[in-house]
Amino acid sequence: MTPTFAGRIQTRFFLLLVIAPLWTLIINFVLVPLVGGTGADMQPSYWVVYFNAIQVLVLTAVVGVLWEVLWHWMTLGRWEKDWPILYLLLQWIPEGIVMFFLVNPRWLGLTTDGGVPTSAFLVHYITTVLVTWTWVVGPHRMFFIRWRYEGGRLV
Repeated sequence: MTPTFAGRIQTRFFLLLVIAPLWTLIINFVLVPLVGGTGADMQPSYWVVYFNAIQVLVLTAVVGVLWEVLWHWMTLGRWEKDWPILYLLLQWIPEGIVMFFLVNPRWLGLTTDGGVPTSAFLVHYITTVLVTWTWVVGPHRMFFIRWRYEGGRLV
């Protein structure tokens, strides 16, 4: 079944607001040392890093709605109105670049401090993409059987 526009947005919200935060709880043990400074007194708490990662996920969900509008417009010219499943994975690359610059204003010259460290962003973003993509092509289809026949809609 070809996912509808509403189905894509619902699936994106489900992934970024349910599956991704659960994954972030696990991967955060790797992120805390990447975000911390050089001394033990500069090490941020686990929950501060988790809260910042959740903010990035929420921003990704919000910006993702605009991204889905572009994705939907691009698929209108295709006969089956969708792309192969590998393209769903590869579409996260340009989205990741946009998100990186949104959460790191220092790279754009807007500020000299702040932002998410590059290594922490890459580890979190790449692993989250792989986990959510694996979820959609695997267990999601098993747990949400109607999702496959309702155009990708969860509700």
